[in-house]
Amino acid sequence: MHLQQESKAGSLRMLARVLIVSRRCLRKNKFVDFVGEYHLDLIANYGAVPVIVPRISSIQQMLDGFEPFHGVLLCEGEDVDPSLYENENGLSHDELDQIRKLHSSDTTIDRAKDSIELQLARCCLERNIPFLGICRGSQLLNVACGGTLYQDVEKEVSEKSGFDIKHVNYDNYDGYRHPIKVVEYTPLHSWFQNSLGVNMEIMVNSYHHQGIKKLAERFRPMAYAPDGLIEAFYDPNAYNPEEGKFIMGLQFHPERMRHDGEYCTENDFDYPGCSRAYEEFVKVVIAYQKKRSACSGEREAVKVGGEMEKQGKRIVKSYSLSKLIYDDHIDTNSCAKASALHTEALFLQLDARLSVRALDREEEKRLKQMGATVRNSACYMKGMKKQEDIRVRALKFMESMSTEQLSDSVAFYQMMIHIGSELLEEKLTS
Repeated sequence: MHLQQESKAGSLRMLARVLIVSRRCLRKNKFVDFVGEYHLDLIANYGAVPVIVPRISSIQQMLDGFEPFHGVLLCEGEDVDPSLYENENGLSHDELDQIRKLHSSDTTIDRAKDSIELQLARCCLERNIPFLGICRGSQLLNVACGGTLYQDVEKEVSEKSGFDIKHVNYDNYDGYRHPIKVVEYTPLHSWFQNSLGVNMEIMVNSYHHQGIKKLAERFRPMAYAPDGLIEAFYDPNAYNPEEGKFIMGLQFHPERMRHDGEYCTENDFDYPGCSRAYEEFVKVVIAYQKKRSACSGEREAVKVGGEMEKQGKRIVKSYSLSKLIYDDHIDTNSCAKASALHTEALFLQLDARLSVRALDREEEKRLKQMGATVRNSACYMKGMKKQEDIRVRALKFMESMSTEQLSDSVAFYQMMIHIGSELLEEKLTS
Protein backbone atom coordinates (compact mmCIF):
# COMPACT_ATOMS: atom_id res chain seq x y z
CA MET A 1 0.00 0.00 0.00
CA HIS A 2 1.29 3.46 -0.82
CA LEU A 3 2.09 5.61 2.21
CA GLN A 4 1.48 8.76 0.17
CA GLN A 5 -1.14 9.68 -2.39
CA GLU A 6 -0.99 12.18 -5.25
CA SER A 7 -3.16 15.28 -5.10
CA LYS A 8 -4.77 16.94 -8.13
CA ALA A 9 -2.01 19.52 -8.15
CA GLY A 10 0.50 16.74 -8.70
CA SER A 11 2.26 17.05 -5.34
CA LEU A 12 2.50 14.24 -2.82
CA ARG A 13 0.79 14.41 0.53
CA MET A 14 0.46 12.18 3.54
CA LEU A 15 -2.53 9.84 3.80
CA ALA A 16 -5.02 10.51 6.58
CA ARG A 17 -4.05 8.73 9.82
CA VAL A 18 -6.41 6.96 12.25
CA LEU A 19 -5.13 6.10 15.75
CA ILE A 20 -6.23 2.79 17.32
CA VAL A 21 -5.14 1.76 20.82
CA SER A 22 -4.07 -1.85 21.16
CA ARG A 23 -5.42 -4.37 23.66
CA ARG A 24 -3.08 -6.33 25.94
CA CYS A 25 -3.36 -10.01 26.80
CA LEU A 26 -1.14 -12.66 28.37
CA ARG A 27 0.15 -15.27 25.93
CA LYS A 28 2.78 -17.90 26.79
CA ASN A 29 3.81 -16.00 29.93
CA LYS A 30 4.35 -12.70 28.14
CA PHE A 31 2.16 -9.72 27.31
CA VAL A 32 1.02 -9.32 23.71
CA ASP A 33 -0.58 -6.16 22.28
CA PHE A 34 -3.01 -6.52 19.37
CA VAL A 35 -5.82 -4.88 17.40
CA GLY A 36 -8.51 -6.84 15.53
CA GLU A 37 -7.48 -7.13 11.89
CA TYR A 38 -10.97 -6.37 10.57
CA HIS A 39 -10.75 -2.81 11.88
CA LEU A 40 -7.36 -2.38 10.23
CA ASP A 41 -8.53 -3.88 6.92
CA LEU A 42 -11.53 -1.59 6.63
CA ILE A 43 -9.63 1.58 7.56
CA ALA A 44 -6.90 0.79 5.01
CA ASN A 45 -9.26 -0.34 2.25
CA TYR A 46 -11.15 2.96 2.36
CA GLY A 47 -7.97 5.02 2.05
CA ALA A 48 -6.60 5.90 5.49
CA VAL A 49 -3.60 4.61 7.43
CA PRO A 50 -4.38 2.78 10.70
CA VAL A 51 -1.74 3.70 13.28
CA ILE A 52 -1.58 1.42 16.33
CA VAL A 53 -0.93 3.12 19.68
CA PRO A 54 0.66 0.54 22.01
CA ARG A 55 -0.99 0.04 25.38
CA ILE A 56 1.95 1.02 27.58
CA SER A 57 1.74 3.45 30.47
CA SER A 58 4.59 5.64 29.21
CA ILE A 59 2.78 6.33 25.92
CA GLN A 60 0.56 8.95 27.60
CA GLN A 61 3.46 11.40 27.69
CA MET A 62 4.26 10.61 24.05
CA LEU A 63 0.86 10.98 22.37
CA ASP A 64 1.94 14.27 20.78
CA GLY A 65 4.49 12.21 18.88
CA PHE A 66 1.66 10.64 16.85
CA GLU A 67 0.77 14.02 15.32
CA PRO A 68 -0.59 14.62 12.84
CA PHE A 69 -3.55 12.29 13.23
CA HIS A 70 -6.95 12.86 11.68
CA GLY A 71 -9.24 10.38 13.41
CA VAL A 72 -9.45 7.99 16.37
CA LEU A 73 -11.08 4.55 16.47
CA LEU A 74 -11.44 2.92 19.89
CA CYS A 75 -12.69 -0.65 19.93
CA GLU A 76 -12.12 -3.80 21.96
CA GLY A 77 -10.88 -4.19 25.51
CA GLU A 78 -11.76 -5.00 29.10
CA ASP A 79 -14.44 -3.30 31.19
CA VAL A 80 -14.18 0.43 31.70
CA ASP A 81 -13.13 1.02 35.30
CA PRO A 82 -16.36 1.62 37.32
CA SER A 83 -14.54 4.23 39.44
CA LEU A 84 -14.48 6.51 36.35
CA TYR A 85 -18.24 6.99 36.40
CA GLU A 86 -21.02 7.29 38.98
CA ASN A 87 -21.68 3.78 40.18
CA GLU A 88 -25.06 3.18 41.79
CA ASN A 89 -25.83 -0.27 40.44
CA GLY A 90 -27.33 -1.78 43.60
CA LEU A 91 -25.56 -5.09 42.95
CA SER A 92 -24.65 -7.21 45.94
CA HIS A 93 -21.16 -8.58 46.60
CA ASP A 94 -22.36 -12.05 45.63
CA GLU A 95 -23.75 -10.74 42.32
CA LEU A 96 -20.50 -8.93 41.60
CA ASP A 97 -18.57 -12.14 42.30
CA GLN A 98 -20.85 -14.04 39.91
CA ILE A 99 -20.27 -11.38 37.23
CA ARG A 100 -16.48 -11.61 37.64
CA LYS A 101 -16.56 -15.40 37.28
CA LEU A 102 -18.91 -15.38 34.27
CA HIS A 103 -17.08 -12.58 32.45
CA SER A 104 -13.56 -13.28 33.72
CA SER A 105 -11.94 -12.27 30.40
CA ASP A 106 -13.48 -8.78 30.57
CA THR A 107 -13.75 -7.80 34.23
CA THR A 108 -10.00 -7.37 34.78
CA ILE A 109 -9.58 -3.60 34.87
CA ASP A 110 -6.88 -2.09 32.64
CA ARG A 111 -6.34 1.40 34.06
CA ALA A 112 -3.49 2.20 31.68
CA LYS A 113 -5.70 1.55 28.64
CA ASP A 114 -8.54 3.54 30.23
CA SER A 115 -6.23 6.50 30.80
CA ILE A 116 -4.71 6.45 27.29
CA GLU A 117 -8.09 6.18 25.59
CA LEU A 118 -9.73 8.83 27.75
CA GLN A 119 -6.93 11.22 26.87
CA LEU A 120 -7.45 10.54 23.15
CA ALA A 121 -11.24 10.81 23.44
CA ARG A 122 -11.03 14.17 25.21
CA CYS A 123 -8.53 15.40 22.65
CA CYS A 124 -11.00 14.54 19.87
CA LEU A 125 -13.87 16.22 21.69
CA GLU A 126 -11.86 19.40 22.30
CA ARG A 127 -10.45 19.65 18.76
CA ASN A 128 -13.40 18.17 16.79
CA ILE A 129 -11.27 15.30 15.50
CA PRO A 130 -13.44 12.48 14.02
CA PHE A 131 -14.05 9.73 16.59
CA LEU A 132 -15.67 6.31 16.24
CA GLY A 133 -16.17 4.12 19.31
CA ILE A 134 -17.00 0.44 18.85
CA CYS A 135 -18.31 -1.62 21.82
CA ARG A 136 -15.98 -0.64 24.70
CA GLY A 137 -15.01 2.46 22.69
CA SER A 138 -18.62 3.68 22.73
CA GLN A 139 -18.86 3.10 26.48
CA LEU A 140 -15.62 5.00 27.10
CA LEU A 141 -16.80 7.89 24.89
CA ASN A 142 -19.98 8.15 26.95
CA VAL A 143 -17.99 8.16 30.20
CA ALA A 144 -15.60 10.81 28.80
CA CYS A 145 -18.62 13.09 28.29
CA GLY A 146 -20.12 12.55 31.74
CA GLY A 147 -22.36 9.54 31.06
CA THR A 148 -22.55 6.33 33.14
CA LEU A 149 -22.62 2.58 32.52
CA TYR A 150 -24.36 -0.51 33.77
CA GLN A 151 -21.81 -2.86 35.30
CA ASP A 152 -23.79 -5.85 34.08
CA VAL A 153 -26.58 -5.42 31.55
CA GLU A 154 -28.14 -8.85 32.10
CA LYS A 155 -28.64 -8.39 35.85
CA GLU A 156 -29.44 -4.67 35.80
CA VAL A 157 -31.56 -4.47 32.61
CA SER A 158 -32.47 -7.68 30.79
CA GLU A 159 -33.71 -9.72 33.78
CA LYS A 160 -35.85 -6.78 34.94
CA SER A 161 -37.23 -5.93 31.50
CA GLY A 162 -38.87 -9.31 30.91
CA PHE A 163 -37.16 -9.71 27.51
CA ASP A 164 -35.29 -12.94 26.87
CA ILE A 165 -32.23 -11.34 25.34
CA LYS A 166 -28.51 -11.87 25.79
CA HIS A 167 -25.84 -9.27 25.14
CA VAL A 168 -23.08 -11.86 25.06
CA ASN A 169 -23.39 -15.54 24.18
CA TYR A 170 -20.24 -17.54 24.87
CA ASP A 171 -21.73 -20.71 23.33
CA ASN A 172 -22.25 -19.01 19.94
CA TYR A 173 -19.83 -16.13 20.24
CA ASP A 174 -19.52 -14.84 16.64
CA GLY A 175 -22.76 -16.30 15.29
CA TYR A 176 -25.10 -14.84 17.90
CA ARG A 177 -27.41 -11.97 16.85
CA HIS A 178 -30.17 -9.99 18.54
CA PRO A 179 -32.47 -7.29 17.11
CA ILE A 180 -32.07 -3.56 17.51
CA LYS A 181 -34.53 -0.89 16.47
CA VAL A 182 -33.00 1.94 14.47
CA VAL A 183 -34.05 5.56 15.03
CA GLU A 184 -35.11 7.38 11.85
CA TYR A 185 -33.16 10.31 10.40
CA THR A 186 -29.91 9.35 12.10
CA PRO A 187 -26.60 8.35 10.43
CA LEU A 188 -27.25 4.71 11.37
CA HIS A 189 -30.61 4.89 9.58
CA SER A 190 -28.97 6.28 6.42
CA TRP A 191 -26.41 3.42 6.35
CA PHE A 192 -28.92 0.62 6.90
CA GLN A 193 -32.10 2.08 5.38
CA ASN A 194 -32.20 -0.43 2.50
CA SER A 195 -32.06 -3.31 5.00
CA LEU A 196 -34.76 -2.08 7.38
CA GLY A 197 -38.30 -3.44 7.31
CA VAL A 198 -41.45 -1.79 8.57
CA ASN A 199 -40.36 -2.46 12.15
CA MET A 200 -37.06 -0.57 11.53
CA GLU A 201 -35.00 -3.48 12.87
CA ILE A 202 -31.73 -5.18 11.99
CA MET A 203 -29.97 -8.10 13.69
CA VAL A 204 -26.59 -7.32 15.27
CA ASN A 205 -23.85 -9.20 17.08
CA SER A 206 -23.15 -8.56 20.76
CA TYR A 207 -20.03 -9.13 22.91
CA HIS A 208 -20.55 -6.98 26.00
CA HIS A 209 -21.89 -7.18 29.54
CA GLN A 210 -21.44 -3.48 30.39
CA GLY A 211 -23.67 -0.97 28.61
CA ILE A 212 -24.93 2.59 28.43
CA LYS A 213 -26.91 3.55 31.53
CA LYS A 214 -27.14 7.35 31.50
CA LEU A 215 -26.36 8.76 28.06
CA ALA A 216 -24.28 11.95 28.16
CA GLU A 217 -26.36 15.05 27.38
CA ARG A 218 -24.55 15.90 24.14
CA PHE A 219 -25.52 12.57 22.53
CA ARG A 220 -28.69 11.28 20.85
CA PRO A 221 -29.62 7.57 20.57
CA MET A 222 -29.55 5.92 17.14
CA ALA A 223 -30.74 2.43 18.14
CA TYR A 224 -32.22 0.44 21.03
CA ALA A 225 -32.23 -3.24 21.97
CA PRO A 226 -35.63 -4.81 22.89
CA ASP A 227 -34.79 -4.44 26.60
CA GLY A 228 -34.33 -0.69 26.12
CA LEU A 229 -30.52 -0.65 26.14
CA ILE A 230 -29.01 2.04 23.90
CA GLU A 231 -27.05 0.29 21.12
CA ALA A 232 -25.80 3.32 19.16
CA PHE A 233 -25.57 7.09 19.64
CA TYR A 234 -24.00 10.20 18.10
CA ASP A 235 -23.49 13.91 18.64
CA PRO A 236 -25.82 15.71 16.19
CA ASN A 237 -23.94 18.97 16.70
CA ALA A 238 -20.66 17.32 15.73
CA TYR A 239 -21.86 15.36 12.71
CA ASN A 240 -21.15 16.89 9.32
CA PRO A 241 -19.25 14.55 6.96
CA GLU A 242 -18.46 17.27 4.43
CA GLU A 243 -16.92 19.40 7.18
CA GLY A 244 -14.95 16.50 8.68
CA LYS A 245 -17.14 16.21 11.82
CA PHE A 246 -18.02 12.81 13.30
CA ILE A 247 -18.45 11.79 16.98
CA MET A 248 -20.21 8.44 17.35
CA GLY A 249 -20.49 5.23 19.37
CA LEU A 250 -21.76 1.78 18.27
CA GLN A 251 -22.27 -0.97 20.85
CA PHE A 252 -22.22 -3.73 18.23
CA HIS A 253 -19.35 -4.71 15.91
CA PRO A 254 -20.23 -4.02 12.24
CA GLU A 255 -16.73 -5.09 11.14
CA ARG A 256 -17.41 -8.66 12.40
CA MET A 257 -20.89 -9.05 10.91
CA ARG A 258 -19.65 -10.91 7.82
CA HIS A 259 -20.35 -14.17 6.06
CA ASP A 260 -16.79 -15.25 5.49
CA GLY A 261 -13.51 -14.50 7.15
CA GLU A 262 -12.24 -12.26 4.35
CA TYR A 263 -13.33 -8.78 3.40
CA CYS A 264 -13.97 -8.11 -0.27
CA THR A 265 -17.14 -6.09 -0.85
CA GLU A 266 -20.11 -4.84 1.15
CA ASN A 267 -22.01 -7.93 -0.03
CA ASP A 268 -19.81 -10.09 2.22
CA PHE A 269 -21.41 -8.52 5.31
CA ASP A 270 -24.77 -9.23 6.91
CA TYR A 271 -25.87 -5.84 5.63
CA PRO A 272 -24.24 -3.34 3.25
CA GLY A 273 -24.50 -0.75 6.04
CA CYS A 274 -21.82 -2.56 8.05
CA SER A 275 -19.05 -1.55 5.67
CA ARG A 276 -20.65 1.82 4.96
CA ALA A 277 -20.18 2.80 8.61
CA TYR A 278 -16.42 2.47 8.18
CA GLU A 279 -16.51 3.95 4.69
CA GLU A 280 -18.18 7.12 5.92
CA PHE A 281 -15.89 7.34 8.93
CA VAL A 282 -12.80 7.23 6.70
CA LYS A 283 -14.33 9.78 4.30
CA VAL A 284 -14.89 12.12 7.23
CA VAL A 285 -11.31 11.55 8.42
CA ILE A 286 -9.99 12.48 4.96
CA ALA A 287 -12.26 15.56 4.87
CA TYR A 288 -10.91 16.59 8.28
CA GLN A 289 -7.35 16.19 7.01
CA LYS A 290 -8.05 18.38 3.96
CA LYS A 291 -9.76 21.02 6.09
CA ARG A 292 -6.89 21.06 8.54
CA SER A 293 -4.34 21.29 5.74
CA ALA A 294 -6.26 24.14 4.10
CA CYS A 295 -6.46 26.08 7.36
CA SER A 296 -2.78 25.52 8.04
CA GLY A 297 -1.94 26.65 4.51
CA GLU A 298 -4.01 29.81 4.84
CA ARG A 299 -2.43 30.68 8.19
CA GLU A 300 1.03 30.02 6.81
CA ALA A 301 0.35 32.12 3.71
CA VAL A 302 -0.82 35.07 5.82
CA LYS A 303 2.16 34.67 8.13
CA VAL A 304 4.68 34.40 5.29
CA GLY A 305 3.10 37.30 3.42
CA GLY A 306 3.32 39.54 6.48
CA GLU A 307 6.86 38.46 7.25
CA MET A 308 7.95 39.03 3.64
CA GLU A 309 6.60 42.57 3.75
CA LYS A 310 8.41 43.28 7.01
CA GLN A 311 11.60 41.70 5.73
CA GLY A 312 11.50 43.79 2.58
CA LYS A 313 11.22 46.99 4.56
CA ARG A 314 13.92 46.01 7.01
CA ILE A 315 16.44 44.94 4.37
CA VAL A 316 15.95 48.14 2.38
CA LYS A 317 16.42 50.13 5.56
CA SER A 318 19.69 48.26 6.15
CA TYR A 319 21.01 49.16 2.72
CA SER A 320 19.91 52.78 3.09
CA LEU A 321 21.67 53.16 6.45
CA SER A 322 24.93 51.65 5.23
CA LYS A 323 24.91 53.77 2.08
CA LEU A 324 24.23 56.97 4.05
CA ILE A 325 27.20 56.29 6.32
CA TYR A 326 29.61 56.12 3.42
CA ASP A 327 27.95 59.01 1.65
CA ASP A 328 28.51 61.05 4.84
CA HIS A 329 24.82 61.89 5.14
CA ILE A 330 24.47 60.97 8.81
CA ASP A 331 26.40 61.54 11.98
CA THR A 332 28.31 58.32 12.53
CA ASN A 333 28.42 59.02 16.24
CA SER A 334 24.65 58.62 16.48
CA CYS A 335 24.00 55.66 18.82
CA ALA A 336 20.47 55.22 17.49
CA LYS A 337 21.67 54.87 13.91
CA ALA A 338 24.50 52.55 14.93
CA SER A 339 22.06 50.39 16.87
CA ALA A 340 19.66 50.29 13.91
CA LEU A 341 22.47 49.26 11.58
CA HIS A 342 23.53 46.53 14.01
CA THR A 343 19.97 45.18 14.29
CA GLU A 344 19.39 45.14 10.55
CA ALA A 345 22.77 43.53 9.89
CA LEU A 346 21.92 40.74 12.33
CA PHE A 347 18.55 40.25 10.60
CA LEU A 348 20.27 40.02 7.23
CA GLN A 349 22.46 37.20 8.53
CA LEU A 350 19.42 35.20 9.64
CA ASP A 351 17.51 35.03 6.38
CA ALA A 352 19.18 37.02 3.63
CA ARG A 353 17.95 34.97 0.69
CA LEU A 354 14.30 35.19 1.74
CA SER A 355 14.63 38.92 2.32
CA VAL A 356 16.06 39.56 -1.13
CA ARG A 357 13.05 37.89 -2.74
CA ALA A 358 10.85 40.57 -1.16
CA LEU A 359 12.68 43.38 -3.01
CA ASP A 360 11.29 45.04 -6.08
CA ARG A 361 13.39 45.60 -9.24
CA GLU A 362 14.64 49.06 -8.21
CA GLU A 363 15.75 47.84 -4.79
CA GLU A 364 17.39 44.81 -6.37
CA LYS A 365 19.32 47.16 -8.66
CA ARG A 366 20.53 49.15 -5.67
CA LEU A 367 21.67 45.94 -3.97
CA LYS A 368 23.63 44.91 -7.04
CA GLN A 369 25.32 48.30 -7.17
CA MET A 370 26.27 48.14 -3.51
CA GLY A 371 27.57 44.58 -3.92
CA ALA A 372 29.73 45.72 -6.82
CA THR A 373 31.03 48.60 -4.69
CA VAL A 374 32.05 46.28 -1.88
CA ARG A 375 33.69 43.76 -4.26
CA ASN A 376 35.81 46.61 -5.62
CA SER A 377 36.71 47.81 -2.14
CA ALA A 378 40.35 48.49 -3.07
CA CYS A 379 39.27 51.24 -5.48
CA TYR A 380 36.80 52.50 -2.95
CA MET A 381 39.46 52.71 -0.22
CA LYS A 382 41.70 54.77 -2.53
CA GLY A 383 38.86 57.22 -2.86
CA MET A 384 38.38 57.32 0.87
CA LYS A 385 42.06 58.18 1.41
CA LYS A 386 41.47 61.34 -0.55
CA GLN A 387 38.71 62.18 1.88
CA GLU A 388 40.60 61.77 5.14
CA ASP A 389 37.92 63.45 7.21
CA ILE A 390 35.39 60.79 6.16
CA ARG A 391 37.87 58.05 6.98
CA VAL A 392 38.58 59.53 10.41
CA ARG A 393 34.92 59.73 11.26
CA ALA A 394 34.35 56.20 10.01
CA LEU A 395 37.20 54.92 12.15
CA LYS A 396 35.94 56.84 15.15
CA PHE A 397 32.51 55.37 14.63
CA MET A 398 33.86 51.84 14.34
CA GLU A 399 36.18 52.22 17.34
CA SER A 400 33.13 52.96 19.48
CA MET A 401 31.57 49.64 18.45
CA SER A 402 31.97 46.51 20.56
CA THR A 403 33.71 43.40 19.29
CA GLU A 404 30.33 41.77 18.71
CA GLN A 405 29.06 44.77 16.74
CA LEU A 406 32.20 44.86 14.60
CA SER A 407 31.86 41.13 13.95
CA ASP A 408 28.23 41.59 12.94
CA SER A 409 29.15 44.51 10.71
CA VAL A 410 31.82 42.48 8.91
CA ALA A 411 29.36 39.61 8.53
CA PHE A 412 26.80 42.08 7.20
CA TYR A 413 29.02 43.25 4.35
CA GLN A 414 30.25 39.74 3.62
CA MET A 415 26.66 38.69 3.29
CA MET A 416 25.97 41.63 0.94
CA ILE A 417 28.92 40.53 -1.19
CA HIS A 418 27.50 37.03 -1.38
CA ILE A 419 23.97 38.19 -2.20
CA GLY A 420 25.13 40.79 -4.69
CA SER A 421 27.32 38.23 -6.44
CA GLU A 422 24.48 35.74 -6.70
CA LEU A 423 22.05 38.30 -8.04
CA LEU A 424 24.59 39.61 -10.52
CA GLU A 425 25.31 36.09 -11.72
CA GLU A 426 21.60 35.42 -12.13
CA LYS A 427 21.18 38.62 -14.15
CA LEU A 428 24.16 37.87 -16.37
CA THR A 429 23.05 34.31 -17.11
CA SER A 430 19.36 35.14 -17.62
